[in-house]
Amino acid sequence: MKKKITIAIDAMGGENAPKKNIEGLNIFLNKNKNKDDFVIHLHGNEKTIRNELNKFNISTDLVKIFHTEDIVSDEETPLTAIKNSKNSSMWNAVKAQLDKEADISLSAGNTGVLLVISKMILKMIKEVNKPALAGLWPSHKGISVVLDLGANIECDEKNLIDFSEMGAALYKSIFPEKTPNVSLLNIGSEEMKGTDVLKKTYQKLKMLSDKNNFLFNGYIEGNKLMNGDTNVIVTDGFTGNVALKTAEGTAKFITDNLKKSLNQNIFTKFSVFFSYFALKKFKSKLDPRKYNGAIFLGLNGPVVKSHGSADSIGFYYSIDLCYKIIKGNLMDQIKNNLNHLDDKD
Repeated sequence: MKKKITIAIDAMGGENAPKKNIEGLNIFLNKNKNKDDFVIHLHGNEKTIRNELNKFNISTDLVKIFHTEDIVSDEETPLTAIKNSKNSSMWNAVKAQLDKEADISLSAGNTGVLLVISKMILKMIKEVNKPALAGLWPSHKGISVVLDLGANIECDEKNLIDFSEMGAALYKSIFPEKTPNVSLLNIGSEEMKGTDVLKKTYQKLKMLSDKNNFLFNGYIEGNKLMNGDTNVIVTDGFTGNVALKTAEGTAKFITDNLKKSLNQNIFTKFSVFFSYFALKKFKSKLDPRKYNGAIFLGLNGPVVKSHGSADSIGFYYSIDLCYKIIKGNLMDQIKNNLNHLDDKD
């Protein structure tokens, strides 16, 4: 019998948990018609979780609860987490992979603590020095993978090359029919521009480029991130986090001002009637909930971080992301791509 995909969820992590977490799970169960190939493990307070499950009549055949009293708070620091987080819902959701009880872990809790816990429990892949935080971004041609988004302030060329291989593997696991096209984020597209680290990484990625793993597209500037010609964008965590926050702020600025302009007077409100479907499509494209779920790469198991303030729809998308990357054999893809590095040395 084919092994079911098992997703371990920290049901108590994030704002308004476990209510929004269970609501998101209900959306996932309703949208996913193939219920024979997965099972959900919920870690947290059993009584509270069961009360939420009962609201949606969620079948116990699809969900198993693992009771724990402790919860990681948003104020917890990574240092205190080492002492205080053991046997918390977050800890147990990650440890489920180590115990071979889950294929992937998901939490909307404290990001710093989740990263520390994940590294402690799952350990780093032997060939990788630093983990990367990867996210999904919209583009004119679909969705792109961007990394690192904040796990590492400074990176050398080996880190950026590892990120390229792992980011390409992540993209391939989500979109198995497409070819990963990798670019390095830089201040210009010319080969001679950028830091020494970027220049060395550029030369190595040119050598690694092939159709079996990824095609290297050279440098990409910030204003081209969403063109879609490149679907895997690699940078250090400092630059990536600034780019992410800038993109989020810009998207919010545009949608807020558009909404304000369309409600100024009777004429602008009337125009909404004629452009309803175009505006609906525009809003959907920029909806951050559709891209909720950042992935820790470089560990001996995948961990997905949902935004703590995401609502039930956003949490649904993070569960769906977990399902897709396990369905797409992410860890095998990463192993294959890291072996690709050895072949080219």
